Amino acid sequence: MPTPPILELTDRAREIFRLVVEGYIATGSPVGSKVLAGPGGVKLSSASIRSVLADLESLGLLAAPHISAARLPTEAGLRLFVDGIMQVAEPTAEERLAIESRIAAPGPIEAALEATSALLSNLTSGAGVVMVPRREPRLMHLQIVPLGPGRALAVLVGEEGAVENRIIELPASLPPGALEEASNYITAHLAGRTLGEAARAMRSDIATGKSALDTASRDLVERGLAVWSEDATARPVLIVRGQANLLDESALSDLERVRSLLDDLENKQSVAELLETAREADSTRIFIGSENRLFALSGSSVIASPYRDREGRVVGVVGVIGPTRLNYARVVPMVDFTAQSLGKLIG
Repeated sequence: MPTPPILELTDRAREIFRLVVEGYIATGSPVGSKVLAGPGGVKLSSASIRSVLADLESLGLLAAPHISAARLPTEAGLRLFVDGIMQVAEPTAEERLAIESRIAAPGPIEAALEATSALLSNLTSGAGVVMVPRREPRLMHLQIVPLGPGRALAVLVGEEGAVENRIIELPASLPPGALEEASNYITAHLAGRTLGEAARAMRSDIATGKSALDTASRDLVERGLAVWSEDATARPVLIVRGQANLLDESALSDLERVRSLLDDLENKQSVAELLETAREADSTRIFIGSENRLFALSGSSVIASPYRDREGRVVGVVGVIGPTRLNYARVVPMVDFTAQSLGKLIG
């Protein structure tokens, strides 16, 4: 059943619906007619309130767990609330200061991003996530070492001292000395460039006849650079902090859901792919429950916002992952403010 527009609800139904959603977000428990008729609720009899609750349930906005007369919002109800009723609460001055000071702390950018993820977790009681800007390493040395017939190990040393290895396939009947010649060529002529820059420079040298490499060595150079370049663009760098926040008292009654969520968070490749969908958004995106396949089983929500450099290019995504009863009104503007602050840092 399609979710009705918020304007199709009567004022009375809209108010009761709002109170149910806000009550559920605050407590994690279904909300009943007695609570709705109590202090701060609506001036209606319990019977009238139950009638409205039944109508909202028939529209697919509320559900009654088990045999309880109390109601909680469905995913469709939460979406309607977020899009049509929610009034955002901007971060307080103290929260803004905490975010800005943590991001601006001296040190490498990776440390700031890790601190940002941890801070978001603490402020929202969810798991903070930050997708780190992809930065290709600059080459200092690349050695191709034979492993046996048809295989070799490409060892890359970056200017910052990082060492990584990749297996590459070798062409048949490789001439003696081709591995050493290819390694020396990369180190001597392409050092100091990123992998993408190195590949372009090499192809330019070959096209203009500046390269003295024979065909076999040229092929090895291309294979070595290709395996690293593909890895650099395909491998996400993701920081997740605050998984322990997901194990609150309310989680004890739904351990299977929490276990599923924690398993999902361990799959950083899949989490990064989900966050990638927020890269092209103009503002903060909200995924509720089964709206994203990754967290459909755990019934979790994701609030994510891209952050940009000084030229306006998207360089990463920051967000919060938690149960569907996340305090969206508070978390959405906090994630948005954090993204803006990270953009100032990236510059």
